[in-house]
Amino acid sequence: MRVLVTGAAGFVGGHLVPRLEAEGWTVTATDCEMDVADPAAVEARVEQVRPEAIVHLAAQSSVALSWQEPELTYRVNYVGTRVVLEAARRMAPEARVILVSSADVYGSAPPGARPFTEESPLRPRSPYARGKAAADLLGGVFAARGLDVVRVRPFNHTGRGQTDVFVLASFARQVAAIEAGKREPLLRVGNLDSVRDFLDIEDVVDAYAQLLGRDVPTGVYNVASGAGVRIGDALKSLCELAGIEPRVEVNPDYFRPTDIAVGEARRLQTETGWEPRVPFDQTLEQLLGGWRERISAA
Repeated sequence: MRVLVTGAAGFVGGHLVPRLEAEGWTVTATDCEMDVADPAAVEARVEQVRPEAIVHLAAQSSVALSWQEPELTYRVNYVGTRVVLEAARRMAPEARVILVSSADVYGSAPPGARPFTEESPLRPRSPYARGKAAADLLGGVFAARGLDVVRVRPFNHTGRGQTDVFVLASFARQVAAIEAGKREPLLRVGNLDSVRDFLDIEDVVDAYAQLLGRDVPTGVYNVASGAGVRIGDALKSLCELAGIEPRVEVNPDYFRPTDIAVGEARRLQTETGWEPRVPFDQTLEQLLGGWRERISAA
């Protein structure tokens, strides 16, 4: 079957495209060469490919950058989604559309709260999260009008190849550089008390691949482990893997208020049998290994 993947050159796309090709999909991968907010460009590509499925990954994915570039974030994350959905409706009305939202749409939970479910209220707190929430709700509108839309809300995911604008990848880059003697033994960090639900990238792309099955009902699906990890504990584990004990300094530019975001993926597990399989320690090893390779090659 034919699948069109937007944002295919990004972190997730770099893992998803090979996975789909290995399963026998004919993948058309697009990235910056196609402006997802340009209706003519997107419609032309969808008309050309005639996909039986679309995985819409293209996004401005940095929360920090969304504060600096809110208009860009809105254009890519909301307008781009609207354009892709409209092109699918017009040119590939039978296609399954995997619309990748974000767990950031839920905001933060108070200490001791139950994990977020798909029915939890949306309380986005950043330009990134607000754009994702608006796009998510728009996907629901198109679904109500008959388009085969699956909305996915993944919680934090990481692994080999992730850029250092994300917290664990930033830690791994610094740790690898200290380990290699290319940086003083000092880690610059943000708030270490926040709690996140971390997944391995391979588990996340496994969820997306399974949701392409036409026997899986449309709707909203969390992709989550159900386990919270304190950011500071993840940093400690990375340092232990490298055998270093650096000083830690809080950088005000990185600091955000303490928040908690843990999800429940029961619906995904029930409908597909999916469950996270990669242990968190293994994920950290892969992440650190990737940065070791980059540092040594620099």
